[in-house]
Amino acid sequence: MAEPAVTAEGILGLLPHRYPFLLIDRVLELSPDRVLALKNVSWNEPYFQGPFPGAPVMPGVLQVEAMAQAGGVLASPADQFDPTTHVTLFMAIDAVKFRKPV
Repeated sequence: MAEPAVTAEGILGLLPHRYPFLLIDRVLELSPDRVLALKNVSWNEPYFQGPFPGAPVMPGVLQVEAMAQAGGVLASPADQFDPTTHVTLFMAIDAVKFRKPV
C-alpha cells in the first residue's frame, strides 16, 4: 500500500475534530482540486447499534460529515490557512449524488 498523502497525525493537525467525531482516518490522495480520504468502518461502531438492528448502516448525516471533513483537509493548504485560528465551515451539498448505504 502506498504512503498516505496525509496521515492520521496530519489530519489531527488540520482539523479540530477528535474521536468519536473525527470521521476520516487517512487521506490517500490530495491535489489542489481533489481529495480521496478513507474511513475505516468496523462492525462495532456505536451508530450501528441503533436504527436498523441486524442491518448496520452508517447514518447519512455521518457520511456527509466525513465528506465535509475531507473537504476541510482539501481546503487547508490554501494560502494563509492556519488551523489554530481559522475554521472551515461546510455550507451545502447536492445529496442526490450520494445514495449508497455504508
